[in-house]
Amino acid sequence: MNIIGIESYLIIGLVLFLIGLFTAISRKNIIGIFMGIELILNSSALNFAAFSRFSARSLEGQLFSIFIIVIAAAEAAIALALLLSIYRRFGDIDADKLDSMKG
Repeated sequence: MNIIGIESYLIIGLVLFLIGLFTAISRKNIIGIFMGIELILNSSALNFAAFSRFSARSLEGQLFSIFIIVIAAAEAAIALALLLSIYRRFGDIDADKLDSMKG
């Protein structure tokens, strides 16, 4: 019998988190940065669901995962509105060029 343990889920969650962290730090494009943040949120949702599956408490992890997914959807909608506003004003969405908004 081949049963997948919690370690497998945690390793996948760690890999997703590291890929998201690297993507969010290394990108200059705002869309790439938000994609990295989405990967980080998805890795935390996976860890919550895995801990809930393998612990005695049955639904708390799934509820936190649904809450994280709702927050990620709201973040994506707000990010899209901000991106459209920035693109209309500056004509580019490069994160290095956004320091001109200070003045």
